Amino acid sequence: MTSLKNKIVFITGASSGIGKATALAFAKEGAKTIITARRIERLEELAAEIKNKCNSEVLPLKLDVRNKEEVKNIIENLPKEWSEIDILINNAGLGRGLNKLYEDDIDGWEEMIDTNIKGLLYVTRNIVPGMVKRGNGHVINIGSIAGHEAYGGGSVYCATKHAVAAITRSLRIDLLGTGVRVSTVDPGMVETEFSIVRFYGDEERAKNVYKGLTPLTGEDVADAVIFCATRPPHANINEMIIMPSAQANAFIAYRTE
Repeated sequence: MTSLKNKIVFITGASSGIGKATALAFAKEGAKTIITARRIERLEELAAEIKNKCNSEVLPLKLDVRNKEEVKNIIENLPKEWSEIDILINNAGLGRGLNKLYEDDIDGWEEMIDTNIKGLLYVTRNIVPGMVKRGNGHVINIGSIAGHEAYGGGSVYCATKHAVAAITRSLRIDLLGTGVRVSTVDPGMVETEFSIVRFYGDEERAKNVYKGLTPLTGEDVADAVIFCATRPPHANINEMIIMPSAQANAFIAYRTE
């Protein structure tokens, strides 16, 4: 395993779920974490938790990845001691609705495209040049099984995650020989705030997504991310798909009730 001690890790969407679990996992390994999201109050709570539990350095920053200029300004103006980012975790993302394409809410499409695709691109474009210059770095994108299989009601969400998969593969080719690695971790059902957001706050409907089975947790996905990040320099995990034992693919799951 490659040590993560004192590595600088930049994480988007760190205020909850997979992003929060990943920040804690890196901090436990001794990494210095830059945690970003729109909800600064949650980031400050997480920063306090990281300091108390892990005694690791942490920098919370309010960031909306959809805002191109904000992304550029935040990254260009990082404190000098935080500016040489070793690992980028592109985690910020969301789903909106589960309706047929011809009945769906177009505003939800815009939100998914702006966050899941354009936000990932903005952050990557501003961080990767520094990695290339230093000849070392790792980009780990949080994708989804929706990037491998399309399903009814998920046209635009699946399209955004297919885009993440394509960007990941193309970026890996672009970075060949630079010393910068590119990985994707693609989860199936993970019980976070994802379904609550997808169903616009309908907690009962969100809960039913996981009814009758044991879903993944944010910590399960964070473990996979840490595994990718700790491979020796000559090895790269190109793609990791992780699902609950009760889930076979994007369509089929075994439920006990």
